[in-house]
Amino acid sequence: MGKITAYWQPLVAGALLGTGLLLSWQEADWFQSGWVRLAWYVVSFLPVGLNVMREAWECAAEGDFFSEFMLMSVACIGAFCIGEYPEAVAVMWLYHIGETLQDKAVDKARGHIKSLMAFRPDRVRLAETGQMVAPEVVDVGCLIEVLPGERVPLDGVLPPDAPCAEVNTAALTGESMPRTVAAGQEILAGMVVMGRPVQLKVRRKAADSALARILKMVEEAAERKAPTELFVRRFAHVYTPVVIVLALLTVLLPWVYSLLNGSFYYDFSLWLNRALVFLVISCPCALVVSIPLSYFAGIGTASRQGILFKGGGSLDALTGIDAVVFDKTGTLTTGIFEVQEVSGLSEEDLQTVVAMERSSNHPIAQAITKGHEGVAKIAATDLPGYGLSAVVDGETWLVGTLRLMEKEGIAYPEALKQMPETMVSCACNGCFKGYLLLSDTLKADARQAIDALKAARVGHIELLSGDKQALVDRVAQQLGIEKASGDLLPEQKAERIEALKRTGKRVAFVGDGINDAPVLALSHVGIAMGGMGADMAIETADVVLQADLPSHLAVALRIGRRTRRIVIQNITFALGVKLLVMGLGVLGMANLWEAVFADSGVALLAVLNALRVKNA
Repeated sequence: MGKITAYWQPLVAGALLGTGLLLSWQEADWFQSGWVRLAWYVVSFLPVGLNVMREAWECAAEGDFFSEFMLMSVACIGAFCIGEYPEAVAVMWLYHIGETLQDKAVDKARGHIKSLMAFRPDRVRLAETGQMVAPEVVDVGCLIEVLPGERVPLDGVLPPDAPCAEVNTAALTGESMPRTVAAGQEILAGMVVMGRPVQLKVRRKAADSALARILKMVEEAAERKAPTELFVRRFAHVYTPVVIVLALLTVLLPWVYSLLNGSFYYDFSLWLNRALVFLVISCPCALVVSIPLSYFAGIGTASRQGILFKGGGSLDALTGIDAVVFDKTGTLTTGIFEVQEVSGLSEEDLQTVVAMERSSNHPIAQAITKGHEGVAKIAATDLPGYGLSAVVDGETWLVGTLRLMEKEGIAYPEALKQMPETMVSCACNGCFKGYLLLSDTLKADARQAIDALKAARVGHIELLSGDKQALVDRVAQQLGIEKASGDLLPEQKAERIEALKRTGKRVAFVGDGINDAPVLALSHVGIAMGGMGADMAIETADVVLQADLPSHLAVALRIGRRTRRIVIQNITFALGVKLLVMGLGVLGMANLWEAVFADSGVALLAVLNALRVKNA
């Protein structure tokens, strides 16, 4: 349903309605004329009632004769026919207040993400000419320049020969600490360059940038209805004709009975009034307005915390999970290797190893050289798949895998084969010297994430990875995860998810890589790391954690569950009050003002209840 009201409309209608009620209470002489009262309330009705009646007409023209708009229109016309003018205006006025609150909340929920577009500059500086042009005209592959303090206008990659760049990623991920981006890595639109000018090779057109994709996901969220929301919409289309038929029967059955039983006095105006009360009570405004609003509020609340739900269906599905399966690298760990231990190497030996590794762009080499930027480079020969070799001061050095030691016939301790971490072995003149142990570091909030899920009564938590089983077991032990599987190919991960689903588990999978995309699609809820996660994973997932923080999964679960509780509260409250007052209306024990409360008053209370989602 589109926005059918402007803010001034309920204000004008409310002022006229309140003034009319005050004049009636004071029994103003000039206001007692029937024509004056009718004209007054017609003018009061038009600002809030005309749009609803137009919606009813447009729905009927499209073949939908039993929309909630038609039900409200029939009830209000009937109220005018029997002289209950204030009640007719009150129905539409309260309905429009609810609509106005809904529009405001939805705009606020969308506005947080839409405001990200303001972070993208409207001009781009071409590196070769210094010319400023619009982002839309810059092609993929062009070289652009961004000065310190400026926001990156387009997604780009640092050229291979470029030095590292410092960027502030808060606009996209919420991280307060700057991020160091190395040559060949991506810098996304919206990030702020720090320290020195940066040149980037454009990777995507303006319409396909990270910010544009985020906005598109949120806009699409409104179109992906939750099962509850779809149920209510289907319910309304069955409910409306049933209610209209029952209202007609409320008028006709007593008349038929009076014909069959001559002693029964039939008062047409009495039964018509009861039928109209029944119609006003039965309008499903509270459900139609408050339930979509609850999901919008939930999605907006999550987006403010860097969590993107791809629609109410994703939010609904997350509330039902009882098993969470994590990928390891990039999800619970940083994916950045660090030297954890140096064994058997003197400080001079270590300097030699660092100098050799400076000639390599391999991630392991970058981890070893980190913090040793002042060490001069030594030209080394690359041995693909094995490591490096170099002659230093007449000595032949080998640095690489244990397979390199075996290939060169160099003996080493057998215990090294059992090391779970990544190991770099070192030898000099055919003799084993020592080794460096490197491992992927845990994310700062990884343990917090697991503890929070356990506290949220998620009964099954599992770790799946393609890394060595020993390394996966060590990470699982550090995090308190009881079940962990390593040495897995992507298809084996998928088989494990299928096995869990066959046991009746509702499974959420959390990952970040291209190889995780099939498992994200296969699980009941796919959750991707959005900060540095692969595009394919982000597009496949149902939920995206923008800040790459696994602890945000528990936050998303809390928001989803709170939204679901509020939706159920609104359904129960709205239907309970309606059934009670509908029964009283048929029995003549409820007038139109009570009907107004049961319809628009309940809708207004349900809307206010839905707004509590933002406090999740």
